[in-house]
Amino acid sequence: MTHIRKAVFPVAGMGTRFLPATKSIPKEMLPIVDRPLIQYAVDEAREAGIEEFIFVSAAGKGALEDYFDTAAALEMRLKAAGKDKALDALLPTRMPEGALTILRQAKPKGLGHAVRQAKRHIGDEPFAVLLPDDLIKGKPGALAQMVEVYAKVGGHMVATMDVPLQATSAYGVLDVVFEHGRIARACGMVEKPRPEIAPSTKAVIGRYILQPDIFDRLDNLGPGAGGEMQLTDAINADARSVGVCGYRFAGERFDCGSIQGFVQATAAFALDRPELAGDFSDFLSREITAQAEAA
Repeated sequence: MTHIRKAVFPVAGMGTRFLPATKSIPKEMLPIVDRPLIQYAVDEAREAGIEEFIFVSAAGKGALEDYFDTAAALEMRLKAAGKDKALDALLPTRMPEGALTILRQAKPKGLGHAVRQAKRHIGDEPFAVLLPDDLIKGKPGALAQMVEVYAKVGGHMVATMDVPLQATSAYGVLDVVFEHGRIARACGMVEKPRPEIAPSTKAVIGRYILQPDIFDRLDNLGPGAGGEMQLTDAINADARSVGVCGYRFAGERFDCGSIQGFVQATAAFALDRPELAGDFSDFLSREITAQAEAA
């Protein structure tokens, strides 16, 4: 089976880098321009043909659950006021009945543990994993690109991008056997290697297409780096039997798990909006000039 119908979204993190904002707002609900991070991830998944969305969440994230629910009272008020444009803006927040499943991860035990929570809902078919913190700006979206290639190569697939050698210690990195265009066959991955021992500069980014065999590995996986259950370790365990490849997506990735990346993403997506780009670009130019003159 090569059609990918289901996707897992690990969204149980506390978002401590964004405190105090995340004291009451889930990190995934922080907006990039006028849409929350989770909406961008869901839209990317929809574009790739995903039909079932599985959120692995945590306590205190009611706003995340409410966001994809029907807001009947709000819609009635907007309709009565003739605000059709505002009504249309709500359309992406709607999920078909039964398309959204929300699971609870009682304790943060790592990405592998979060993915394992979805085992019963995935069944015996390949599935995608999207980390909303990794916001990728591309047309088509990164997952759609991966799904197209996955139909030809199979196995476990991870999204990759090339990073400077000195940056490899911040990523999982592919141990590459050979490359063909944007595809890199790998014998495994190394989690956050020091630059002097990094097997390549192909960093793994938060998009995965995984075979259901991964759950057998996760069921028997102990704590890895940082004392957490690492998805990387489970993928490595399948490297010989299932196969692993990286796909170097076309697009720009923003690390929205960091404040710097979040601000950069906000600027980039604002400049991509025709109704905002002109005035916003002028504003940025004035600010940059003013700061340079004041320095």
